[in-house]
Order: sequence, then structure tokens, then C-alpha cells
Amino acid sequence: MKQRLLACIVLSVVTSGISMLSAAEGDRPPNIVFLLADDLGWTGLRCFGSDFYETPNLDNLAQDGMKFTNAYSACTVCSPTRASIMTGMYPARLRLTDFIAGQNRPWAKLRIPDWTKGLEDRHVTIAEALSAAGYATAQVGKWHLNFPGQSPAEHGPTAHGFDFQYSKPAGTKGYLLRTGGNPDGESKSEYLTDYLTDKAVEFIDDHRTKSFFLYFAYHVPHTPIQGRADLVSDFTKKVRDDATHKNPAYAAMVASLDQSVGRVLERLDRHGIAGNTVVVFTSDNGGLTQRYGKHDGFTENLPLRRGKGSAYEGGVRVPAIVRWPGVTEAGSICAEPIVTTDYYPTFLEIAETKGDAKHNANVDGKSIVSLLRDSDAELNRNLYWHYPHYHAGGDSPYSAIRSGKWRLIEFHEDDRVELYDLLTDIGEQNDLTAKMPEQATKLRAKLHKWRDAIDAQMPVENANYDPQRATQVGRQKKR
Repeated sequence: MKQRLLACIVLSVVTSGISMLSAAEGDRPPNIVFLLADDLGWTGLRCFGSDFYETPNLDNLAQDGMKFTNAYSACTVCSPTRASIMTGMYPARLRLTDFIAGQNRPWAKLRIPDWTKGLEDRHVTIAEALSAAGYATAQVGKWHLNFPGQSPAEHGPTAHGFDFQYSKPAGTKGYLLRTGGNPDGESKSEYLTDYLTDKAVEFIDDHRTKSFFLYFAYHVPHTPIQGRADLVSDFTKKVRDDATHKNPAYAAMVASLDQSVGRVLERLDRHGIAGNTVVVFTSDNGGLTQRYGKHDGFTENLPLRRGKGSAYEGGVRVPAIVRWPGVTEAGSICAEPIVTTDYYPTFLEIAETKGDAKHNANVDGKSIVSLLRDSDAELNRNLYWHYPHYHAGGDSPYSAIRSGKWRLIEFHEDDRVELYDLLTDIGEQNDLTAKMPEQATKLRAKLHKWRDAIDAQMPVENANYDPQRATQVGRQKKR
């Protein structure tokens, strides 16, 4: 009798403790885990249409959360998109409009503007806003927002609001660690993605009892195309001639990304905090399909046109998944267009903080919390892009607008515009400008009004223009 009474008392205490922990967990603002792939195109996941890449963990995340089929990066290359995530501002407003340090085309038809080659300290980042709200913050992986020559220690993530920052070890060549492994990490792997994942899960371990913001910016599947050897071997045996995607090394990189996401999600489950954690996955721009006018066969973004660096959908439409337990409906799909500037105000709303009022007055993005609660909700706005640069494998300087089903692109070299109906022509093959001149004129006027409103920098005529040498690149690093 006494043993039964003691057992009941113990069970009551344990149950009470679990209830108290659950209540405490629910009372805290949700953790936010933001997972950013590098150069992963719209169809780069199995759940977004790949016929070769294997992404079971991300597929499961989509089944448990919400998939966005019209998600966009704020730019066709990486640094501007990363800056848009950090600030909620369009790259054109920041004047950070190309990858750092960009490309120099000294003999091109147009001379690019004197743009801002780094994230200025005057901008309040999402890390600073969440840190002020009591969040522990960490950045893992690629930053790519430093001004050239700046010390990462003095001007990197920890100078922009992150408590912790974990980057690739010095001397890492491509994706192979110089040290030959990470003896202190769980994976004991020589592969960079695994090393960084060790750091990410360690951060979760150390901060599981308070609200945290983890920004995990992967390097994969950016060049060099260098997969983990065991995965490359596996995918080499699975290549099919009839598949759209067929590069085994690239598939291995995507698989390592997916395995990393799986480890992060498992760690949330292990600590019992998955129910109070918002997980977001997306990419910084479209997949790389062409370089210097030649097809290298890295990946394909079909049915979208072109890829990274281009003016078309393949350069900016990206996969996006959000899981917010108790809010997002499992397996739901949202077709409302969203863009990477939206994550800043979204995270502020999730954390129930308004952040810095002066900064927020300039935020271009809109919170997508209403979409997370109802996949049929609408934001009723236009989306804009402005890339006053040349890109190897891409197009000449351009601006673009998406308004409902319409997308209009303005090419600055010759002031030419192209108009597409994305509802019936997702591959942008049928230019409707001549058939619908009034629609093109209307959208072009809106595009110009937006550019003027944010004082976007424009390319100008180049006095040194040389048609024979126009495609040659100067000394700045190509990326």
C-alpha cells in the first residue's frame, strides 16, 4: 500500500513537473530557426519537383508545415538577398545590389553605379531586433556581407547583433576541412556541411531553455561542385539519362544539406522544443545553370527559364517551407507570392516585438504570419527587383515587377521590356508586350515609380564602351 502511494506521489510530481515545463515552454516566444541554402533552385528539392535529388527530411518538413510555391529571393545573386533577410529592405534601398565584391565590366555598354559593397552598421538587423527582445542569437556558415578588406571579427555577424558566429575553419579548401575532420563534433566528418551542423546543434543544446534565433546559412550547393565522397558514389549509381537532374556530385551536395536539416530537426525533437520552434527553409537565389555563356550542367530549374544571375524566374524563384506547430496546417500549400524581405517583419511579429521603430519605418517586406495562419490569405502588393549589374552567365542590367500573374522585365541596355503571364506561361516563353502594350505600359510606370521612391541607383552610358571587349571581366572576383 505504501509503495503504491509512493508511486502515485512520484507520478504526480513528475506529471506536475512536465506540465510546468510545457507551460513555461509555451509562455516563451517561439524559437526561430532560419535555414538558407546557397544557389538552390526552385526545383532543387524532391517535394518541389526534382526527379533525381533526394531530400526526405525537407520533404517531411513540407508535409508537417506549409510549402510556398511562389517564393522569391530579393535578388538573382546572394549578398543582396542576404542583406534583405537581415534588414527587411530591398537591395535597391540598401544600395547593396550585387554579390560582394561584384564584377567589373570596364568595356560594357553601361557603367554600373557606385554601389555599397557591404552591410552598413546603420541598419538594424533582425538579429539586433531579436536580441533586444531577449533572444539568444547565432549565425552559422556563410555571411558574405562584409565590406572587402574588413575583418570578419570586427564587422561580421557578431558586429550586427549575433551573440555567436561559426564559420568554416581557416584553410578549408572547397568543402574539405584542412584538419581532416572535426574530432570534437558529433559527425567526425571531413565535410564542411557536417562540421557546421555540429556547431548548429551545439548552439541548440546550449540554449534550449530560452528563446533563440539560429540563422544557418549553408554553403551548399554553391560551387565548387564537390559532394561528400560516399554520397557521390551512391548517386553515381542512380543517374538516369531521362532525368532532368543528373549531376551526382550536385545531388550529393543537396543530400548533405538535407541530412543537415534532419539533424537540426532531430535536435529540436530531442529537447522537446520542436513544438515551440518556427522553422523556415529557403534559398538565396536560383540554381546555377550557365556560366560565361556556356552550360556547365550543374543543375536545371525547369520549367523556369534560366537561373542564377539572370533576369528570369529561374534566377529568383526559390523553394520555401515554413513549419510553425499549431499555426501552419500540415501539408498546406500557399501560392501567394512572398519574398525574402518578408522574413524580417514576420520574425518580429512571431517574437511579438516591434524592434526599432525608426528602422521599421523603412522595411519593404510584409509579415507573412497571416499566410501561415491561412494559406488562402492575400498580401495584395507588387514585388520588385533591381539589378543594375552584369553577371557572368546571366543578363545585362535589369529591373522587374511582379503584379498578380504578370511579370514585366525592363532591360537597361536598350530600354526593352518583356511581359509574361506567369499563370499560363511559367517558363516565360511568350512575350506579350506587343499584344498587350497597355498592360506593359502600366506595369512599367509602376516599376519606375517604385525605383524613384527608393532612389534606386541606375547604370549609365559607358564612355569606354567597346563592343569587341564588352564581355570581358575586370580584376574583381567572379562568383
